[in-house]
Amino acid sequence: MELRFAYNTNGTVHHRMEDAVALVADSGYDGIALTLDHVVLDPMTEGWERRTEVLAGELRRRGLGCVIESGARFLLDPRDKHQPTLVSAADEGRDRRLAFLRRSLDIGAMLDAEAMSFWAGSPKPEVRAEDAWDWLRAGVDQVLAHAERVGVTAAMEPEPEMMIGTVDHFRQLHDLFPSLRLALDLGHVMVTQERVPQDAVREFAAELGTVSIEDMKRGDHVHLAFGDGDMDIPACLDALEAVGFSRLVCVELSSDSGRADRMVPDARRWLAECRR
Repeated sequence: MELRFAYNTNGTVHHRMEDAVALVADSGYDGIALTLDHVVLDPMTEGWERRTEVLAGELRRRGLGCVIESGARFLLDPRDKHQPTLVSAADEGRDRRLAFLRRSLDIGAMLDAEAMSFWAGSPKPEVRAEDAWDWLRAGVDQVLAHAERVGVTAAMEPEPEMMIGTVDHFRQLHDLFPSLRLALDLGHVMVTQERVPQDAVREFAAELGTVSIEDMKRGDHVHLAFGDGDMDIPACLDALEAVGFSRLVCVELSSDSGRADRMVPDARRWLAECRR
């Protein structure tokens, strides 16, 4: 089975959406990982349905699949990165995050997305751990209910330094919510060093909802071009093939939008050549 690759639009933010899609398609990818954001497809402003319909037509025309990513940094609060979250103290903040995630799932349904990836967030210092867990469980329950209604896979991404920061944390949550899938960022496993990335693929094969890949150095949460970090990328690809992973493997180079004209095609060539 041949792996299918996508490129994350958080690495093409200086391109118009249609130009980014064209660049990804012409570089030989099989899909896009669409990070919903104000510069790409703002899901919280008027006209989002029409913009989504236009994008759906473009993806169909080019034969591209899609994964929805909900990790925009300042979409919901321009002064506080990644806030509010599912574990924010204010009811209004948690409700705003949930509204965004429901809208992300709606857009995913319109784009026939394979999955919608989301994360837990980091509780502020004044938040009690037991309250954060109660809010997280309540939020995940609502996300999964909406995901079932619209027919899109909801996948939790362990994010270093967030409340669900490791695959072991995900396992605890999955025990409570068996329908929750794992959004596995292989570089994050290298950062936390909880597993060897390719071993995590094998261990969580049955729970995988979507996979992201990039290079990374041990313990350093910086997304790097392939070949610039410590990861054994060919071994990760071998593991994904071995478990029969048929969904998109999403390249995430979120700091490289300024050179996306080179990074998008170069990353695809690297993936094609790294095991020859």
